[in-house]
Amino acid sequence: MAHKAGFVNIIGNPNVGKSTLMNAFVGEKLSIITSKAQTTRHRILGIVNGDDFQVLFSDTPGIIKPTYELQQSMMEFVKSAFEDADILIYMVEIGEQALKDDSFFEKIKNSKIPVLLLLNKIDISNQEQLESQVQLWAQKVPNAEIIPISAKEGFQVKEVFDRIIALLPESPPFYPKDQLTDKPERFFINETIREKILLHYKKEIPYAVEVETEEFLEDENIIRVRSVIMVERETQKGIIIGHKGSALKRVGMEARKDLEQFFGKQIHIELYVKVNKNWRSNQNQLKRFGYN
Repeated sequence: MAHKAGFVNIIGNPNVGKSTLMNAFVGEKLSIITSKAQTTRHRILGIVNGDDFQVLFSDTPGIIKPTYELQQSMMEFVKSAFEDADILIYMVEIGEQALKDDSFFEKIKNSKIPVLLLLNKIDISNQEQLESQVQLWAQKVPNAEIIPISAKEGFQVKEVFDRIIALLPESPPFYPKDQLTDKPERFFINETIREKILLHYKKEIPYAVEVETEEFLEDENIIRVRSVIMVERETQKGIIIGHKGSALKRVGMEARKDLEQFFGKQIHIELYVKVNKNWRSNQNQLKRFGYN
């Protein structure tokens, strides 16, 4: 049997369930998930292998109108997802009416490759609403194949995966068959810490944060990690640390628990907080953090 392989890139507005879907496909938590918009900042590759196929899923940042340099870089990741896709997944949720960028929407409608429009979160809708939404999207994106799903509940996820395999082009694998992602270990440490900050801090704080792992030392039984949480202002540093370090300690404990599950061994984690003024608007800093 001929081998199939290709890039399946997931795009859509913020919080429609793109990361939940990719994690469901891959069977690992590669993308962090919170209820806040802009949780995903990078384009994250998750690789699923079979004897005669290799699917390269890309989770991308939710589409927004960028207002500063970091957001501009995030939208460049989305743009790149259109350029190398063999199959495009356009993910929408029940009740949604449009994509937050007309130019991206035009690209989807004029796509020459297969488009799967996944209507997500049907577990919180009724039959009448579902039928109305299917009709709406069939008119808006006539070139797409519409599949109602619930990524969170796993409803129709296997059916979507089977459809992807059927649509994949014939190709040798792009990556070694035992590889799960294109990202290094430090990336997942940074993202796990950032997820805890998104979950526990309010207002502007999570969006002003970047995490950099300066040390990653792996022994047979333990991984020792030293990571720095970057903020833009001194006041933000105090909020991240909390009273007598209590808030920072909670972030470290929760991150350690998730990372021990991810890596399958004991984690020792040291966290520090530093001020890196206006890093979100600084091209050099963005390049350093892998956004350019």
